[in-house]
Amino acid sequence: MHKNSILIVDDEIDLLAGLKRLARSKLDCEILTASSAAQALSVLAEKPCQLVLSDIRMPDMSGLELLERINAMPQPIDTILMTAYGSIDQAVEALHKGATNFVTKPLQHNQLFHTIKQCLERQQLIIRNQALERRIREQQLQKQFIGNSQVLQKALTIIKQIADSAVTVLISGESGTGKELAAQTIHQLSGRGDREMIAVNCAALPESILESELFGHRKGAFTGADSRHDGLFAAADGSSLLLDEIGEMPLSLQAKLLRVLQEGVIRPLGETSSRHIDVRIIAATNCDLWQAVRQKKFREDLYFRISEITLPMPPLRSMVEDIPLLALHCISQFCKDSNKPEKTISVKAMQKLSTAPWPGNVRQLQNVIKRAILLGSRPIIEPEDIDLSGSNGFCGEVDIESLMTMTYQPAKEALLEKFQTSYLEHLLRRTEGNISQAARESGLKRQSLQRLLKQYHITIEQYRL
Repeated sequence: MHKNSILIVDDEIDLLAGLKRLARSKLDCEILTASSAAQALSVLAEKPCQLVLSDIRMPDMSGLELLERINAMPQPIDTILMTAYGSIDQAVEALHKGATNFVTKPLQHNQLFHTIKQCLERQQLIIRNQALERRIREQQLQKQFIGNSQVLQKALTIIKQIADSAVTVLISGESGTGKELAAQTIHQLSGRGDREMIAVNCAALPESILESELFGHRKGAFTGADSRHDGLFAAADGSSLLLDEIGEMPLSLQAKLLRVLQEGVIRPLGETSSRHIDVRIIAATNCDLWQAVRQKKFREDLYFRISEITLPMPPLRSMVEDIPLLALHCISQFCKDSNKPEKTISVKAMQKLSTAPWPGNVRQLQNVIKRAILLGSRPIIEPEDIDLSGSNGFCGEVDIESLMTMTYQPAKEALLEKFQTSYLEHLLRRTEGNISQAARESGLKRQSLQRLLKQYHITIEQYRL
């Protein structure tokens, strides 16, 4: 087991040497010393310590100032301050500023080392609790991701390995593969999991609004900025920020994001000064981001910065053996959520689910089962209860034989209508009813897309989850 390290800080050299000798005889710890606050900060930059024992009155920087610098460090360090008898006001101030405890001079050695041992025991308890919480969260992880396929287990292994680190993660995968769930799991398994993860969809907001949402603005920074807005980076300070659909981020904002990642600072719109932040970035995309780099639509330097670790989420068609488990889980969950009697599923219906192509992945499977439960009247889900419209290719099941009995023009129009409705439904399902994103992915102008939807009586509300 790794030994604890204690740093003793005092400008009285003789006292410092005496405390070091005594501490070595009383504690099973590595004892480090510093004769000034500045030297103490240098030691802490090189060597992680669990506890700092520091005098309050020192010439270059007081113990209270040192305490503030220690509290700003990423790893928590307990601090005990030594103060002269009669300076209790300073000791109380130290406790308000985050000191773990204080002792008075002249030192009572038994009291001092009892206090130190209490601090170290408390830290060990915290470490054990954190380990227990991590094991519990990992068990919960297995419940969130249903399936035993090799590709899914590989993704879960990566999640466990990278969660409790500071690396930037790029999650890739088709729509509906669980990218946001993966991001949430990484966050929950990390040391930041006690705080809420902040998420933003980069494709859902115009450039001007997205910049303000991310970096914030001061009052009066632009027309309509009636009050100060701190922004999502500030809200995620000490936590994680999910940048969903990062491939849709405008190039001008990509440059600003790169600066945040490189320097750890943000500058709100209209401000002249920057502020430091501690945010872990998790990015997600359903497009080929490297292809976007080659097309000059995404910055190469930002790509390499956000992809320190890449996590591909597998499509449902690559984990067919998991479909029965997923289906049974969804049936049980949706029956419970909708206050419906528990249903079962026939073998033929399960075969139909297992052989479908699932372009919308797990989300599409969930929607198909939800529809079967809500609209089905029998206790057993049968093949006819399963609506796979749009799952068998863009044109679905077209009766070619009947088309061949028609004259050319009506047959062409019927087939074209089938193609267009299937294409539009598939497009809206993939983009979750986001018209702007659907227009970009289809190459259609927004007005043209809306005109087609109106022509074929397709409403977007049913695709918005």
